[in-house]
Amino acid sequence: MSERTLIQGATLPDGSRADLLLDGGVIAEVGSIADAPGATVVDADGLLALPGLVDLHTHLREPGYEQSETVLTGTQAAAAGGYTAVFAMANTSPVADTAGVVEQELSLGRAAGYATVQPIGAVTVGLKGEQLAELGAMAHSRARVRVFSDDGFCVADPLLMRRALEYVKAFDGVIAQHAQEPRLTQGAQMNEGALSGELGLAGWPAVAEESIIARDVLLAEHVGSRLHVCHLSTAGSVEVVRWAKARGIDVTAEVTPHHLLLTEQLVASYDPRYKVNPPLRRAEDVAALRAALADGTIDIVATDHAPHPVEAKECEWDAAANGMVGLESALSIVHQTMVETGLLDWAGVARVMSTTPARIGRLDGHGTPLEAGAPAEVVLYDPNASGVFGTERLAGRSVNSPYLGRTLPGQVRWTFHAGIATVRDGAVRDASEVAALATGGARG
Repeated sequence: MSERTLIQGATLPDGSRADLLLDGGVIAEVGSIADAPGATVVDADGLLALPGLVDLHTHLREPGYEQSETVLTGTQAAAAGGYTAVFAMANTSPVADTAGVVEQELSLGRAAGYATVQPIGAVTVGLKGEQLAELGAMAHSRARVRVFSDDGFCVADPLLMRRALEYVKAFDGVIAQHAQEPRLTQGAQMNEGALSGELGLAGWPAVAEESIIARDVLLAEHVGSRLHVCHLSTAGSVEVVRWAKARGIDVTAEVTPHHLLLTEQLVASYDPRYKVNPPLRRAEDVAALRAALADGTIDIVATDHAPHPVEAKECEWDAAANGMVGLESALSIVHQTMVETGLLDWAGVARVMSTTPARIGRLDGHGTPLEAGAPAEVVLYDPNASGVFGTERLAGRSVNSPYLGRTLPGQVRWTFHAGIATVRDGAVRDASEVAALATGGARG
């Protein structure tokens, strides 16, 4: 079963206007379409049509931590934010370090129907950093894993990191490193600097990130493999990646929306919503990250969507968990920090939030231009909307958003995954209805 939808008068990323006919899970036609019998008509006047967003860094928590999020609720959050594909990090329980666990995640995503769920495999068994996980078995499973990460932990052992980089070359995989030298960050609570001293909180120095990135780009060069840097957060890290790219090393990097907007000054409130790893940095770092995303040194925006139950956040700062939810707000934050500042146009947003993340993750059927014959992965965004971001905008299970109470630009109005409208006129569609359509023949 599939839906047929005629989107009329949408603005494309290049600024032109067109109608799009979605039929049978593909974009059947783009242009001036007078009539489409039997199709649901969506008036997209004033709405921007973008390829469905792709998040290379999402924590869905299932299996094991369903009190925080499930594959169903996490993909509902994704759809609300305009995402049609998410890469699910491996720090579940059990850890996604075997073919069986990644195939379970794949199946849960297909059953939910809101977005493609592409599992990320662990680099090491149990995320313990002691021995390589079943990388080959995961790569050749039904999940076809191509991204491997111990995110939440750094692969600190250089020999193990080298072996992982060598191993994934056989199937065009990539190691996504959480760059954090553990001995330099033991007990760290916030960015190291004058403010951490004033607040009496143990510091997380920038060099703990930068030194791991420097080591790993050299290892990637040595073995001729692909490296991806998760949640890059400092100006120094930008310079290391810029140097590596100039040298011809196959490295890509991501920045989170919160590191494009928020600074360490917010930690002075001791509000645990602002506790995240890596920590919020200086205003100078934020400026460097924005510039690097604009000039291509940083390749993509990734949310690091990290849901937590209320009790893990509504507590004293040092006991609070690290992490923020970000799927529902990411497009608005990129709009505010990159488009309104003139650093990116909407074609650039499509590149860093859809096309390039899909390419890095080797995910077929996503991130493609909105043209006839392409998969019907589309988001309709209202760039002229503005409003206070409240809990009613959060479609996932957790509410640990740092943006609650802030006025943010833009609003996702429609999200189409495999031609199915998972979000209709700003509202996430009923789960049973989406699941029935997805299992009736739509790809997911």
